[in-house]
Amino acid sequence: MSSSTTPSPSPATTPAPAAKAPRAGMGARFALIALALMWPTQLLSLAGLLGGNAQASVAIHFRTTEIGWFILVNALVGTVVAPFAVKLSDFYGKRNVMIVITVIGLAGDIIAALANNYATLLIGRGIAGFYAPIAALAYASVRELFPPKHVGAASGIIGSGIAFVAIGGPFLTGWVIDSFGWRGVMWSLAIATAIGLLLLLTLVPETPHRVERTKVNWLGGLLLGGGAAALTYGIGKGGEWGWTDAGTLAFMFGGVAAVLLYIVTDLKVAHPLFDLTMASRRGVWSVFLATALVGATIFGTGIIGQLLVLYPKIPTVSDGLGMTATHYAVIGIPASILILVVGFGTGVALRKVDARLPLALGAAFAAVGFVLQRSWHYNSTQLMLLGVFSAIAMGLMVSSIPVLIIEAVSPEEQATANGLQSLAQGVLTTIVTQIVYVILAKDSTVAQGTRFYHDAGYKNAMLFGAAMAVVGLLTVALIPRLKRAEDVEAGEAVAA
Repeated sequence: MSSSTTPSPSPATTPAPAAKAPRAGMGARFALIALALMWPTQLLSLAGLLGGNAQASVAIHFRTTEIGWFILVNALVGTVVAPFAVKLSDFYGKRNVMIVITVIGLAGDIIAALANNYATLLIGRGIAGFYAPIAALAYASVRELFPPKHVGAASGIIGSGIAFVAIGGPFLTGWVIDSFGWRGVMWSLAIATAIGLLLLLTLVPETPHRVERTKVNWLGGLLLGGGAAALTYGIGKGGEWGWTDAGTLAFMFGGVAAVLLYIVTDLKVAHPLFDLTMASRRGVWSVFLATALVGATIFGTGIIGQLLVLYPKIPTVSDGLGMTATHYAVIGIPASILILVVGFGTGVALRKVDARLPLALGAAFAAVGFVLQRSWHYNSTQLMLLGVFSAIAMGLMVSSIPVLIIEAVSPEEQATANGLQSLAQGVLTTIVTQIVYVILAKDSTVAQGTRFYHDAGYKNAMLFGAAMAVVGLLTVALIPRLKRAEDVEAGEAVAA
């Protein structure tokens, strides 16, 4: 893949042909493809929602103080797998790779659902992490399967599909947890994954783009994933062992060193995992940085509200609100509807509006929401009203990020760009989530083997979320003006 401004296809690359304008009846076919790609992509959001809401039940059931790994092990495995999945999709086709990782993810969901101890549950959650690259591959598939003028809108619609998860997910979670406990949540994920697999098999055509099959930099991928895992583990143990402890520093600096070593090796090997040279262009690295920071902030801090609402209220022990999952779903209705409206509205508006604007507004709304919620988070009314800010932020973000990536790179670079952005956002989300757990743990009490959190911890975590949102907002200013997605033709580079 070329990183020049106007790349020309090499003999080793078979570029995706420009899609023709839809004929009569083709609109329905494109709609079905978009639906089929929306389901597995947004299943990641559903898994995060269901898994996050199940944390309290899992922690109390297994009497563990390490509930953070219920979420983190899934994300870390996804980080390790992502570069390989993207690379193999160039060789064998995105649809084929999506099918394989969905099957593996389904196996992990089933293991987790059948687990009778916490270790087995974590193993299942880890295997389910193989599913994580599905979003990057789905968005890259859009570039090859849709006409150029509809690529931006299709990506925005697929991204805004998170609203359906936001509306139906909480009620599904509430009904399942209140009726069947955390194990019902795991079976729900398995069923949803199976449906996604069926849609991929029946509705999504194979993407035409291929590159010559070469050696895969397996060592580099392990350095990248292992380094990210070591860094995350070190951050998680910093609060327990001490930030100057030799073990903490070894994991943290060792993790950073491994990631840097990956970059050096991938730039030098004949067949790198990613074409990292594209990141030398301002239009590319600035989009990666801004979207990863904003996305990681919004997704990585979601556990604050989940823990606050669903953990029990126990005087001097736990300052959770003790709501049922169903009640949590009810108070989230206005926010869920707003995500739908803002997401679809933004997807349509992006035909005329600079995609940097909604991303910046999303970060700003997130920051304001955290600041206000720090003072008002004690009852249903406050949570319902302030949920408006996070809903607007989510709708703006999920619609603008995929479009910005399309605008920043050429079609030949699309899969790699989606993989790199997804990888960067995944690593940062995991780190942000781990830092949130560390902040919460500083103001907590362990009772009967389970860690419970105090109000001061929730407040400090919200303040951290606000600070991260502001940093994300500032990085959006680094993105130069890009060509609009609907003006991009296949084979044409977008960002200098």
